[in-house]
Amino acid sequence: MKTNTINKEEIEKFSKIADEWWDPNGKFKPLHKFNPIRITYIKDNIINIFKINNKEKPLKNVKILDIGCGGGLLSEPMKRLGAEVVGIDASNKNIEVAKLHAKKNKLDIKYFCKSPENFETKNKFDVILNMEIIEHVEDVEFFLKSCSNLLRKDGIMFIATLNKTLKSYLFAIIGAEYVMRWLPIGTHDWEKFIKPNYLVNALEKYNLKVDGIDGMKFNILKDEWSISPDKSVNYIGRFIKF
Repeated sequence: MKTNTINKEEIEKFSKIADEWWDPNGKFKPLHKFNPIRITYIKDNIINIFKINNKEKPLKNVKILDIGCGGGLLSEPMKRLGAEVVGIDASNKNIEVAKLHAKKNKLDIKYFCKSPENFETKNKFDVILNMEIIEHVEDVEFFLKSCSNLLRKDGIMFIATLNKTLKSYLFAIIGAEYVMRWLPIGTHDWEKFIKPNYLVNALEKYNLKVDGIDGMKFNILKDEWSISPDKSVNYIGRFIKF
């Protein structure tokens, strides 16, 4: 049985470009474009599922764990919406960048260089974010099990990843990496992409039931992402702990 989900090559890959996390025109430009739709989707679903009614700070007192937080691109907006945020990442370089940026913006976010299996906490979280991370880990099942252990009963886990289809190979690798050069070549490995039904079945084993899965589509003309019924490339799901 594996006791580690860290893929050293993947960590090294992202550590090398960690200084560019907050540059909207740098190596993480696609994530900056992706961020608005992710933030809205997460916020709206938390409000809806937890039945929150607070217009000023819609996520007030919601305890969020952002796994594979990188430089803090999602952690910071969640904090601004009122949540109590903890970010973990297996890359020390990413964590240093995230800490520095949060400090500069006077945001109280706790960051740790950890992976979920070796992150210890007394209190479980209301929400766990796994955004564009599971396609980079060493052992998906062990990773999901470790994440589930950190989530409270009736808590929500959000997972965004890439479907394993011919279309995702053409769009996310050939298109995004080789043709459009939106991402550094080698960012993704198609073999690590995950079909939604595999994810649903794997999470059932760890007490997580699917609440809904949506596709995410990029409109080249509008230069923006939107939620779509098409799950053939990018998709995002929410799962409730039972």
